[in-house]
Amino acid sequence: MIIAPSILSCDFSDLKGEIESVSNAEYIHVDVMDGHFVPNITIGPVVLKSIGNIKKQVYDVHLMISDPTKYMIDFAKAKADIITFHYEALDNKSEIIKLINNIKKLGIKAGISIKPNTDVKVLDDYLDIVDLILVMSVEPGFGGQKFMPYSLEKIKYLSETKKKHNYKYLIEVDGGINDETIKLVSDAGVEVCVAGSFIFSYPRCERNELINKLKEY
Repeated sequence: MIIAPSILSCDFSDLKGEIESVSNAEYIHVDVMDGHFVPNITIGPVVLKSIGNIKKQVYDVHLMISDPTKYMIDFAKAKADIITFHYEALDNKSEIIKLINNIKKLGIKAGISIKPNTDVKVLDDYLDIVDLILVMSVEPGFGGQKFMPYSLEKIKYLSETKKKHNYKYLIEVDGGINDETIKLVSDAGVEVCVAGSFIFSYPRCERNELINKLKEY
């Protein structure tokens, strides 16, 4: 299991110290919100670039924004390793395929995400070209929400489809992950777990030990 602490829940007054406190995690998850696609507003490329200078992990950037095509180059320049956009943010299949390919041309892995009420099968047309699928197990826009159990069926579908066709995408989940729900998503087939408030609620000195335990699921 790859653990991806979400800095949405960290102490932004000491962002460097917070990232260093989760050094055992393979990924750092960066939630980008524009106040339009989702109600909240978070960070942009400038902040990502500044923390990119201290990074040792993979920077997993989740664009919860209305126009991911407009900003993908900015986030690529800011040292994103994975750029994930929302299926719901684009109008049609050709736009989605074009964006996936353009992200890859930048030398970055391309991910696509769906909201809780979106049918997972809308992604069928992209499973052979995308690098990562992010299943939202809460409504995007805020941290600290409770896990939605019906997201498990989406994860199982993606896991079974991946095995059947030998696809290469990683299955990621974001929302309400803790030491109980991680067992459920692991059994369903998740490979990358985003955890924000759960990890950052622990004292800094305990976070790496917690991450090591979570990796065991």
